Amino acid sequence: MASKTEIDQRGQKILEELLKTGDITVEQICKDFDVSVATARRDLENLEQLGRLRRTHGGAISLEPLLYEPFRHVSSYSDQVQYCAEEKRRIALAAGDMLNDGDIIAITPGTTTNQITRGIAPGKNITVVTNTVNVAMELANRPDISVFVTGGFLHGGWFSLVGSRAIEALRFIFVDKVFIGANGLDAEHGAFAYHPHEADLNRVMVQQAKERIAVVDHTKLGVIATHLFCPIETINLIITDTGATDEAIQGFLDRDIKVLRV
Repeated sequence: MASKTEIDQRGQKILEELLKTGDITVEQICKDFDVSVATARRDLENLEQLGRLRRTHGGAISLEPLLYEPFRHVSSYSDQVQYCAEEKRRIALAAGDMLNDGDIIAITPGTTTNQITRGIAPGKNITVVTNTVNVAMELANRPDISVFVTGGFLHGGWFSLVGSRAIEALRFIFVDKVFIGANGLDAEHGAFAYHPHEADLNRVMVQQAKERIAVVDHTKLGVIATHLFCPIETINLIITDTGATDEAIQGFLDRDIKVLRV
């Protein structure tokens, strides 16, 4: 059995299945991996101790993105966590598959980008740059991942750090990939945010990245919000879900932007 500080290959596969479906049973683990009930239960116990899932009677469920108790009943965030939850998990898993050993990545605030922390396979020596407190907390028990958190003022409802100090910190860091969450993604203009301070931080993250990957569910496509922070011509890839119609993605394809529907 893997120790309490590491995840073996079977454990990682269990976590990947949770990202796809949101739950898994002991019976399913036994069948998929040809192991005993006792072994399956030990795997789930180990993963729960590592803070990667929550055990239930007969199996386990995926943890929702970390939500501090004072915010649990704040609808602006908690509702977004639940909205298109299955689609966001699939998008996050696809994003995690694109990481290479030693990558330095940036993650913008958002419920979809937050899920990407669950899709980072162990042992890849990834460095994560974020201005989001809950992303940092999600990764606090991952000794295989280095986390850089900006300073700045806390924008409480979305757990993000904003302001001139946060921007200054980001300007000295160059990353291999940035995973971009957005309130809207339009084929003519680009990625939008509703809050000006969020847009300012996201804009710098995008500028500092070699590869720019938008991770948005289908409801964000074609939406124009208040503040543009990433022009469409700078986006390399869009990961969305199968709810995105051919019509919804055609404008991006016409601009030679690759679109992955998962």
